[in-house]
Amino acid sequence: MSGYTMEPATPMEIGPRVLPPSDRWSPALALPAPVCRFENFLGAERAAALLEYAIAREEDFRAGTVLDPLTGQVSRKGRDSLVLPVTSEVFSAHLADCLPLVQEVLGHRAVLARLSTVLTAHGEGGHFGIHTDASRVRDVSTALSAVYYLHRTPRGFGGGQLRLYDTVVDDGRARPGESYRTIEPEHDTIVFFPAGAFHEVVPSTCPSGWFSDHRFTLTTWISGGEPVVAPDAHRPDVWRWLADAAEGTRPLHDAAQDHDGARPVALPPPGPNTRLGPSGHRT
Repeated sequence: MSGYTMEPATPMEIGPRVLPPSDRWSPALALPAPVCRFENFLGAERAAALLEYAIAREEDFRAGTVLDPLTGQVSRKGRDSLVLPVTSEVFSAHLADCLPLVQEVLGHRAVLARLSTVLTAHGEGGHFGIHTDASRVRDVSTALSAVYYLHRTPRGFGGGQLRLYDTVVDDGRARPGESYRTIEPEHDTIVFFPAGAFHEVVPSTCPSGWFSDHRFTLTTWISGGEPVVAPDAHRPDVWRWLADAAEGTRPLHDAAQDHDGARPVALPPPGPNTRLGPSGHRT
């Protein structure tokens, strides 16, 4: 037996009056941004051809920029990457084929009509600080962002992961949270998420310094018109909260053109015989 005297426990109720204000229950809701990821998006042959195209265009890449939402000034603050605006009928067709499934998975209710794309390259020290894509689209509450990854095998860079931040809703106000999910930049994979979600690219390393060993992406912003089904104003959903949190990053005035030179093009309709099904196989 124990050498300690056992005494019966006395039940006690803990009420808010005995707790200091800082310990009283006041939860903040943390909402993960919806995300959808595909592997083997273009297939080995097309992915290899696109990678070699990107490498061959080394001299055409320029420093990536950011747009200050208040002043409208273009700068490189918080970003170190190279960009090249591009268009591709093949890539656009692949996007169109999978978007019905993407919208189903993400709970997205908007009609999508146009897209713009840039090739990006991250080398030694390449990064992009926490931001949203509100400066890229007209309506951040209905737009999608898509990041398609390319790299040589074996991988010649380190780091470069995508961090997709949660949105915190506290006292009816939305803001970016401290928690996040990490997405690895795997070759021939693509990830879709709301354009209003806060995200960043963590710093990368490139020991060889060769352009061919950089972390490459095709980054695309997909936008359109009004929601097909208008959301209930009395029922908060993740898309509305994401848009509210991103409001401070939305430009006060529409820019005449994208600050990296991306040109919007029409989104083609999905192919009737190539649309992706829930199993991930084309039907």
